[in-house]
Amino acid sequence: MKRDDLGKRIAMSLFGVIICAISVGIFKIAALGVDPFQSFMAGLDAVVPIKFGTLYVITNAVLLLFALVFDRHYIGIATFINLFLLGYITQFTYEYLQSVIVDPSMAVRIICLVTGVVIICFGSAFYMTADLGVSTYDAIALIICNTWKKGKFQYVRIITDLICVTAGCVLFVISGGSFSQIPTIAGIGTIITAFFMGPLIEFFNVHIARPLLNR
Repeated sequence: MKRDDLGKRIAMSLFGVIICAISVGIFKIAALGVDPFQSFMAGLDAVVPIKFGTLYVITNAVLLLFALVFDRHYIGIATFINLFLLGYITQFTYEYLQSVIVDPSMAVRIICLVTGVVIICFGSAFYMTADLGVSTYDAIALIICNTWKKGKFQYVRIITDLICVTAGCVLFVISGGSFSQIPTIAGIGTIITAFFMGPLIEFFNVHIARPLLNR
C-alpha cells in the first residue's frame, strides 16, 4: 500500500468514525432506539456511574482483548480510532444537543432519527471503504464465523445483536428504568439500523467513498 494511499485511508477512517459518533449522539436525542451494540452501551451506561466516553473505551478494550487473543487479523488502525474517539465524541454531541434541543417533540425526534440513520450510513461507508480494521464488536461475529467456523456471518451477527439488545434492556430495567422507556434504547431506530442500513451504506460506498479513495 502506497504511503499516500495509506494516508487517505487513515483520513477516511477518522472522518467516518467522527461522523458515526455524531450520529449516535443524534440517535440518543431522538430516543427512538439505537443500533444493537449502542443499545447494550445505553443499558450499561444506565448502570455504571461513569461518563459514557470512558465507559465506551473500557468496554471496547475488553472486546479488543478477545480479538487479540483469538484472531488479530481484524484489528487495525481504524479499530483504535473507533475505540478511543467514538465514545467521547458521542458524549460531547449528545450533551451539546441536549442544551440546544430541549424537550423535543415527537416530530423533532423523528427528524433526528432519520438524520441519524443517514449520517451513520454516510460515516460507515467511509470507515468500511478505508478497510483499516473493524470495530471490536464487529470483530466478534467475524471471529466466530471465520476463525471458529461456527456459522454464517449474517446469522451469527443476528445472534450477537439480539444478545446486545436483550442485555441492554435488562441492564436498563435493573438501573431503575421502566419497561415503557425501553423503546428509547431498543425501538424503531434499532429495527431500522438492523435491517435497512446496508443498502444506504452501499449507496454511499458506490457514489462517494470508493470514488474518493480511487481519485
